[in-house]
Amino acid sequence: MSMKLTPVVQLGVAEAYAIAQRLGLVALPPLDAIGNEDWGRDWLLSHFEDLSPATLAGLGLTRDAAWNRNITDSRATSEISNRRS
Repeated sequence: MSMKLTPVVQLGVAEAYAIAQRLGLVALPPLDAIGNEDWGRDWLLSHFEDLSPATLAGLGLTRDAAWNRNITDSRATSEISNRRS
């Protein structure tokens, strides 16, 4: 029997924060400092980018096409912004 994996993009801020904290992915500011900010969830999820599919699966998570597309889109936007600077 296989476990259904949750796409990373479906994580809420509190869920992503708890996982990032448990894994020690990054030094985290207090949850209430980022929980209500537009960028908070995106910032947290960006730290899941380097996790392997096996690590994500061990957490009950998976990437999906939308998440991969969002990461690619944000990288392209960042590269364009860097070129303009």
